[in-house]
Amino acid sequence: MKQLSKVLLTPLLLSVLTMTGCKKSDAPAEQQPGTAVRTLKVGVNPVPHGEILRVAAPLAERDGVRIEVIEFTDYVQPNIALADKQLDANYFQHVPYLERFSADRKLSLANVGAVHLEPLGIYSTKHATIAALPEGAKVTIPADPTNAGRALRLLEQQGLLQLREGVGSSGTLKDVVGNPKKLELNEIDAEQQPRTLQDVDAAIINGNYYLEAKKNLQLDAKTLAQEAAQGNPYANILVVRKGDEERPEIKTLLKALQSTEVRRYIESTYGGAVIPAF
Repeated sequence: MKQLSKVLLTPLLLSVLTMTGCKKSDAPAEQQPGTAVRTLKVGVNPVPHGEILRVAAPLAERDGVRIEVIEFTDYVQPNIALADKQLDANYFQHVPYLERFSADRKLSLANVGAVHLEPLGIYSTKHATIAALPEGAKVTIPADPTNAGRALRLLEQQGLLQLREGVGSSGTLKDVVGNPKKLELNEIDAEQQPRTLQDVDAAIINGNYYLEAKKNLQLDAKTLAQEAAQGNPYANILVVRKGDEERPEIKTLLKALQSTEVRRYIESTYGGAVIPAF
């Protein structure tokens, strides 16, 4: 398992611990019956999910639910850990990714509510506009199938590609039937795209990874294009195991994540790179 960090939040104290791996448990992680405050372990990507969850955590604790934040740096382990009952919930993915991952891995997970949208963007450190991309430009897209199809669709919308009719956002590289600029398209792990951006002409990067690289790696890139928010099905959601949707603690957490305080935080912090979806 990739390295992850564990953070226990209370209104008065923020303590940060680092650990490698998770001990598998046969029961959901929560405090023993009879205690005043119940605890939920929630898996997130650090940015923006972890940041947003930390804003929601004090609101949930007012209603008797303490949030323990478990940070992951990839898109695979949060769902595995949730299915294995190492987590009570996770918050890092959109519905198309959840549905495909759950089907591929035969996991029984459920969406309980949308929190925010991260429009997928085309970023470059070498070119200032879409038109400036040269013939044969090297372009990376996320390697996971859901976001790869989403990236190809964005390139098509910008006039850079033509996809086989009817594939929509489910296309693969095999569905590219027109490539007027002869772009050299490569799939790489989404978390690695910001680190390799300077080696290519452009990259279609998930918003959370771009924001994290901008914050931690001082990545400075031009946004050449971005997905429209209107009618976008890729809102990031709170996910639990099927059967846990009605747990009172989960409802309390969702209420906090969809609060006015969280909406204001998102709108004032991310400059349109993250948008409330509730």
